[in-house]
Amino acid sequence: MALLAALVAGVAIFLIVLGLGANLHQGTQSDIIEARLAQFNASGRVVTNLSEVELSLSFFDRVIRPPLERLANWTARVTPAARQSILEDRLILAGRPAGLNAASFFVLQMISFVVLAVVGLLLSIWLTASTYGFTLVIVGTLFFAILGYLLPTLILNIAVNRHKHELIIALPSALDLLTISVEAGLGFDAALTRVTDKYHNVLSNEFARVLSEIRLGRPRHEALSDMGMRSNVEELNTFIQAVVQSEQLGVGIANVLRIQSEEIRRRRRQRAEEAGQKAPLKMLFPMVFCIFPTLFVVLLGPAIIKVFGEFSH
Repeated sequence: MALLAALVAGVAIFLIVLGLGANLHQGTQSDIIEARLAQFNASGRVVTNLSEVELSLSFFDRVIRPPLERLANWTARVTPAARQSILEDRLILAGRPAGLNAASFFVLQMISFVVLAVVGLLLSIWLTASTYGFTLVIVGTLFFAILGYLLPTLILNIAVNRHKHELIIALPSALDLLTISVEAGLGFDAALTRVTDKYHNVLSNEFARVLSEIRLGRPRHEALSDMGMRSNVEELNTFIQAVVQSEQLGVGIANVLRIQSEEIRRRRRQRAEEAGQKAPLKMLFPMVFCIFPTLFVVLLGPAIIKVFGEFSH
């Protein structure tokens, strides 16, 4: 009873302190509330209090998003800046899936870690009830927890590789159109605009970003160099460096584009030949373990049945 009374008293004291803190904090939040109300009124909806604003939001925005944002801010404060910068570069290279940034990705890792750890714990307890002991609970929980922590990184790596592959596939056609447009008399920026209008893929999105940065006042060579480093694709980076050097040295851009287009086509053909030479080796194991046993059954099965029939008489 004494323990229960102490627990109730502690909870009551905590609630009182929390209420006093909320009252003290209410005065500092008045400007924020007024700003949010003004924002909603400016959008064409007339609201009178904060409750109406909150109820107009979805359940995710009202209940789930605020604690996730606080957790993301906390992870951003405790995570080293170098690690955040590396992760930001990889997220940009992956095409910014689901609009994630470094902080939200760390939150996703934590959620995946906790969820799969709980799943592993429950599954291990269910299996322990019939077969093994307490060791399985520990091993299963640790395995699922590590899997939950590594799963977002694995998915991010897959997205990065897919993004780079799409850049490599789209590069030759885009270079051909760039070469034709420049030789027809268009400037390099106008040729990039022509590419973004013609194609709708990862490479055209990157070119559109470069054009936006140029319109905002960033030098062209800096925007292009940033695109090359951001993409982490050797062919694209080589093309961009050639374009930047031609601009700095005053070389005709049309000749550079033609040479780079031919070089990209040659590398694409070499890559296709390399993949074709690797195909027999990749087909060996499926043939040995899947196709050959079936062929043996079909070809030798009747002969074996006949042999057994002859020896049985």
